[in-house]
Amino acid sequence: MFQHMTALPPDPLLGIAVAFRADSNPKKVDLGVGVYKTEDGKTPILTSVQKALQTLLNTEDSKSYIQARGNQAFLDGMEKLVFGADNALLTSGRVESLQAPGGTGSLRIGFELIKRGNPNAKIWVSSPTWANHVALIKATGLEVAEYPYYDKTNNQLKADEMLETLAQLGPNDVVLLHGCCHNPTGEDLTPELWTKISDLAVEKGFVPFVDIAYQGFGVDLETDVAGVRELLSKVPEALIATSCSKNFGLYRERTGILTSVSESPVLAGAALSHMLNIAREIYSMPPSYGGAAVGILLADEALTAEWKTELAEMCSRMIDLRALLVNKIHERGVEEDFSFINRQKGMFTFLGITPEQVQSIRDEYAIYMAGSSRINIAGVSSSNVDYLADAIAATLKK
Repeated sequence: MFQHMTALPPDPLLGIAVAFRADSNPKKVDLGVGVYKTEDGKTPILTSVQKALQTLLNTEDSKSYIQARGNQAFLDGMEKLVFGADNALLTSGRVESLQAPGGTGSLRIGFELIKRGNPNAKIWVSSPTWANHVALIKATGLEVAEYPYYDKTNNQLKADEMLETLAQLGPNDVVLLHGCCHNPTGEDLTPELWTKISDLAVEKGFVPFVDIAYQGFGVDLETDVAGVRELLSKVPEALIATSCSKNFGLYRERTGILTSVSESPVLAGAALSHMLNIAREIYSMPPSYGGAAVGILLADEALTAEWKTELAEMCSRMIDLRALLVNKIHERGVEEDFSFINRQKGMFTFLGITPEQVQSIRDEYAIYMAGSSRINIAGVSSSNVDYLADAIAATLKK
């Protein structure tokens, strides 16, 4: 069966992590894999989440399967987090959700659902997008296409080109949108663009599929999804994949949710039945631990308030790190303007340097980042920012 298989190359980002761990340089810096880090380079367990996990440990009385849809407190809490607690859609019967293994699992079920609804659907992703988006889509056999998004030369959105492309789409098209903190660019849609895309979706009939992996990492929990909420208030149907990895720090617990918005309660029920069936065919029953913890946290006002404070602190730190990095680079007299980094949101940005320069920085300074020059802002700290700025400046001045 396996005699003719040859080894595949490692995943580019995961390969960077392996190379970083093997590097013996004491000054090495990891700006690759997208996990939040504190000043000392640790990825913490949030205090609010730890308390919720302790409550779960004290109260859980069975290891039997949970319901196929997932933990109900988790589903209810996450829907309110994305839609807003008072959103009329949540009581309309048009919204159904399913707990899934992480944001990736949620996306995969969503793409499989699209394939069942329309095997000829074409999924449009931003250029660029998170690399695994394309892999997930291709794994279902659906067609992938790109819409213009980011101008790497001028470090800004290709707003007009994007809208021109989306205006050509129709009912056989699905547009994958980043809810906030665009990965890999950090360049988010403006409120005006959210309005125009929402109106185009209604006019042209394409279906929006929103990936929300970083709610609360951009500005705050409400601002980060304001555009998504406007979109959902207008369109007849949509899909939303939400991850708890970043804003709850539950990376290894693989906690996510897929939500569908349908034209009617009857169609919503049909969509849910297929979501459950797809999940049954892939992993059968959802994992409990992470979802149960988030459910406990979001149902407890004091824990929710503590979590929001911790989340705001992480967000504020990344905003400060952006400004710090820009200032340190400019202090070294480089000709290039890096101020765009301050405008962007979330964990990621492109430095805008070439793959050759990325490799040079890695070889000479043991600073690891994606070949595209995408860096994890949370990997920057007060202890390494001067070293990083020195490396960037020296490389650009060659």
